Amino acid sequence: MQNEQWSSKIGFILASAGSAIGLGAIWKLPYVTGTSGGGAFIFLFLLFSLFVGFPLLLAEYVIGRSTGKEAISAYKEIAPKSKWHWIGYLGVFTCFVLLSFYSVIGGWIIQYLAYGITGLSASGASGYEQLFNESVSSPFMVVGAQGLFMIITILVVAKGVQQGIEKMSKLMMPALFILFLILIVRSLTLDNAMEGVKFFLQPDFSRITSETLLYAMGQSFFSLSVGVSVMVTYSSYLSKKESLVQPAFSVVAVNLFISILAGLAIFPAVFSLGYEPAAGPGLLFIVLPAVFDQIIFGKVFLFLFLALFLFATLTSAFSMLEITVASLTKGRKMGRVSAAWMVGAAIFIVGIPSALSYSVLADVSIFGKSIFDSADFLVSNLLMPLGALLISVFVSYRMKKDLLKSEIIMGSKSLNGVFQVWYFLMRYIVPIVITLVFLDSSGLFNLFK
Repeated sequence: MQNEQWSSKIGFILASAGSAIGLGAIWKLPYVTGTSGGGAFIFLFLLFSLFVGFPLLLAEYVIGRSTGKEAISAYKEIAPKSKWHWIGYLGVFTCFVLLSFYSVIGGWIIQYLAYGITGLSASGASGYEQLFNESVSSPFMVVGAQGLFMIITILVVAKGVQQGIEKMSKLMMPALFILFLILIVRSLTLDNAMEGVKFFLQPDFSRITSETLLYAMGQSFFSLSVGVSVMVTYSSYLSKKESLVQPAFSVVAVNLFISILAGLAIFPAVFSLGYEPAAGPGLLFIVLPAVFDQIIFGKVFLFLFLALFLFATLTSAFSMLEITVASLTKGRKMGRVSAAWMVGAAIFIVGIPSALSYSVLADVSIFGKSIFDSADFLVSNLLMPLGALLISVFVSYRMKKDLLKSEIIMGSKSLNGVFQVWYFLMRYIVPIVITLVFLDSSGLFNLFK
């Protein structure tokens, strides 16, 4: 058993939720919801989160808490003298690559926060588009900001689970809620704000296509940070006295709630001022600054919004770094501080080409994609769904049913029914769903057309 432990269940829930709530949940999911049926898509996302994401999240919790060990060692203990522990290595590698380009976006946010302090010199969407292009094409600025983001992440993880990750999650997650509420109130009081609310939440089942269904499936487990064994490591720090079902359900609920808050904060303001909603960097770094530019105290609200995005990005980054640090510090082979700085520095170096994808390495492409986009495709479309599939098979067919049951019903016999449903989903439904998502996201479906 590791010495590290969460000091409380709420600390574990907030840290897990912080890991799950990243940039995708805040800027991508609201946009896709608006363009894919509004409330109808939210219903599908909720459905798949409960019947795909929740079972996978609970599966990772069971693996970690039953062994009390980080990702690689947990699989080794459950399935000794086998190759199953490579799922742990896959998770570590995936998080390493993910954080290498995720930190680049974190650096962009830090750059814009600096602009907010010193004063943004742009105006209008075209002005902010030019500012964004100038920002990401400056090699020294993007690499410096990426390095600063990694230093913050390293400093927190180096302090440990309780004093670092848990303490910061307890500060950042409530702050994230408060900032959202402030922005929502301001956004909803603008003229024509309800048009944005309708765009985001009004059900339109005619827009639901097979592609929409696949995206809702994929988003249901991507948005919960499952498939990379991060939650295996996080749950290994949880006391044996705590229930696993309640924290897992809480993380699913918080993730959905945050996604809805994001939409309510963004779209009323965007529609009120006549802008077109856009996904990805365009929304965060071009459209929203232009929107807030036209609002009284807009610069203050933009600064709050960027701070909110930075909190969400950092809490996810903590978990990505922690899984590798935990694997290096097992058995006290290396001190936590040394491991955090060594791994963090390596991730920063590997991420530099992604940071330079829009400047000195703009002409470099891999299979027709920039270095940044190639890293994103590798993680999001290949490694994460593959990891999720392997975990679902491992839990369903390699772990003993009695062990699974004892972990899930711990603390309450009334959870026996929950276990039966969860086991059925994990054994027969989840692997099929993940396989469909994997074929679609990897582009392998095109081979059969």
